Amino acid sequence: MFNTAVATNNRSFIVRLAWREIRQGQLWLVTLALSLIIACVFALSALVSRVEAIIVDQGRSALTADSVLVSSQPIDLSQLKTLSTDAVKVAQQIRFGTMAFSDNGMQLVSVKAVDSVFPLRGELNLQSADAALLEHHVKPQQLWLAERLFSLLNVKVGDVLMLGDAELTVSGRITQDPELSFNPFSQMPTVFINQQDIEAVGGVQPGSRISYRYYFLGSNKSLADIRQQLILTPSQRWLTENDAGRSGDFIERARQYLSLTLVLVVLMAAATLVLTCQHYAATRKTAVAMMKSLGATKGFLWRWLLTQIGLVFVVAIVIGLTLGLGLEWLLRYPLQNLLPDQLPAMGIAPFVISLLLALLIALPALGIPLSRLVQTSAINSVQVSTIAPTSSRLAWLLLLLPVLAAIVWIGTNFLVWLTLLGIVGLLLVLAGIGVAAIALLQRVKLGAAYSLALSRVNRSKTKTATQLVALTCSLMLLAVIGLLRNELLADWQNTLPANAPNVFALNIAPEQQQSYLADLDKANLTRSQGYPVTRGRLVAINDQRFYATSNETATDQAENNIEISNELNRKADDESVDPALRRELNFTWAKILPSHNVVTKGQWGKAEGVSVESGIAKRLNIRLGDKLAFTVGGLEFNATVNSIRHVEWRNMKPNFYFIFTPDVLQSFPSTGLVSFRVGKQQNGLLNTLANQYPTVGVLDLRMMATRIQGLLAQISWSLTVLAGLGVVSGLLLIMTLLRLSISERQTEIQLYRTLGASRKRIAATLWFEYGIIALLAGVIAVVGAEFIVGLLVVKGFELPFSLHPLMWLGLPVLAIGLVYLVSRTQINKLLLPLR
Repeated sequence: MFNTAVATNNRSFIVRLAWREIRQGQLWLVTLALSLIIACVFALSALVSRVEAIIVDQGRSALTADSVLVSSQPIDLSQLKTLSTDAVKVAQQIRFGTMAFSDNGMQLVSVKAVDSVFPLRGELNLQSADAALLEHHVKPQQLWLAERLFSLLNVKVGDVLMLGDAELTVSGRITQDPELSFNPFSQMPTVFINQQDIEAVGGVQPGSRISYRYYFLGSNKSLADIRQQLILTPSQRWLTENDAGRSGDFIERARQYLSLTLVLVVLMAAATLVLTCQHYAATRKTAVAMMKSLGATKGFLWRWLLTQIGLVFVVAIVIGLTLGLGLEWLLRYPLQNLLPDQLPAMGIAPFVISLLLALLIALPALGIPLSRLVQTSAINSVQVSTIAPTSSRLAWLLLLLPVLAAIVWIGTNFLVWLTLLGIVGLLLVLAGIGVAAIALLQRVKLGAAYSLALSRVNRSKTKTATQLVALTCSLMLLAVIGLLRNELLADWQNTLPANAPNVFALNIAPEQQQSYLADLDKANLTRSQGYPVTRGRLVAINDQRFYATSNETATDQAENNIEISNELNRKADDESVDPALRRELNFTWAKILPSHNVVTKGQWGKAEGVSVESGIAKRLNIRLGDKLAFTVGGLEFNATVNSIRHVEWRNMKPNFYFIFTPDVLQSFPSTGLVSFRVGKQQNGLLNTLANQYPTVGVLDLRMMATRIQGLLAQISWSLTVLAGLGVVSGLLLIMTLLRLSISERQTEIQLYRTLGASRKRIAATLWFEYGIIALLAGVIAVVGAEFIVGLLVVKGFELPFSLHPLMWLGLPVLAIGLVYLVSRTQINKLLLPLR
């Protein structure tokens, strides 16, 4: 009983002693650093998990299913074992082109023949004559038309339309198609019919170009079973949410920035934690020595220290998770209009990840200095030992935990590894540059205080280099976070400015082009130049053909053209062929290249030339001077590559893989294309143009452009919040670094005072010392930040890079200002006893 009471009292004493250490403020920076790590990791993990779940759901809604199988031939699904268990829902669609005739016109249309359960995801909105009623599935004997077909064919709901061989009554209009593609070159408007009406329409004939689509909705395991059971042919392929298009490019870049910023914030918080832990261990040496002199064992000391750390973890977890929940809401708040009302649950993963990561970082940060602290000799209570205690090998093995965790966590994220390798390389270079710069500063004579400061710096080169590297690294990471944010926002603003085109007019007849452009100019609309467009294929590079052809002679040219066309069709669905070779492309010609295309190689010519987009040039290894062969309408012609262009595909302007000189293509039949911007109050103008030019297709992208611009603005706010968090982390690191450095000056300042130095002289010496370090850190951080940002922008984000002249002046001034603000109070406190 006595032993139990003693043990209980012992534990109670240790807890009270540990809690007193925390209340006295010795561990508040450790707690703050741990809280920051937990908060950042939790907030971003929760946000990313929710956003990824939403992106997957929206991507699958755009597919109208969880997975889609596309085939050029019908597939028998009756043998699939998974389907027999009702674990998966299936819908079918057949796509083909045919002619639609009304009493007032005709039009080539794209028919989507669907079953009664399509779509499995997303919403298909069909509006009948009664505008208040919406249907969501296509029934037999129904015909639903895209909006522009009503003006093209001059029909209304209830009229009879000849679709292929069948006469069908127009049931209404398609107000929302979940599979809608914003392709300005898609010249065939859509109609929906039920699959039971295909035979009457007669669209499926031998030799017809038909696409069969099979839509699956079910669990990931069931879908994986189906993929395993089906052996695909070259003309078949699976579509998932990742194949929905390129519209999420800026979201992917934002996600890369989030992950990169998270790593940088954790690095700064971890550095703060390491510094504070080392400082705490240094300040507790005397206390540990006295405890040992009074008979305290290592076991008692470890229990005392671990109790303190345990209490710190509890407080840090409470603070960190509370801040993390608030930060996650703050990051998510600007996106609330884009996110669904019912957000996916964050799950338990963010809690586990944040706590586990904090623990993995804290183990070596605390374990190494505390193991040294426990080894402190009792003689330190009366005489400071010059021999520093060593850590056990087990303590140093703790370093492997965060290293291995970082390797697993970062994985194949090229951007993060690029940043970390760049930082490690720069740290070694910066330390050498800083020490060399300090040596050069000795040649400058600015008085006794300046000389004394340089003498102090040179006497402890290791500490000076450590302080300089730490301060430089903090400033550099702050600059990297801020500059990357600005680079991304500038790229998005240039890609989709406020005055970006939001309407495409296409299929303009040659005789209408001048008058159509004149009407746009008369209405004072901002427009692109008019582009003549014809469709064709690339078939050879330097006489190396992509498709087999027969020997050409003058007598069998027509037969050869037919063979080429058939071979092209057979290759169209071959997944091993570059996508640009599997389909017809849109060609144009011009005397001058578009102003929004940047020539990166070569020079635009005047005759027999072609300018090639840099992406397809890289994929197909096309170089300047290469001779390319093309076909249009079965007729083959050649052109020589005179330039390579960079094309920004996201700017909602007409863009092309190949632009020819006029002499090459202008003899081929073509239609016109132009993009322009329409304001909110100009809806009547579009109706007027539609009435004047009924055969011209108009693609109105205003809703999509407004949504994308709103998304960019909201994501930019999230990036700003995260950049601000990075600034806070950097400032905390700088503050910790300066606080610990200045606190080490107490004994030295007392010596200066004993030797007769005035308070003014001591203060001037300290300000010179920290001013020199701050100025050097600011200048070196500018060079390092430009290097890191340039590397990330060019290699990571694949964007053009330019220098930032304002930063060259601003960052050194900021460094000196930060050092002054943080150090002023500390230095004044340090000098108080000398009054």
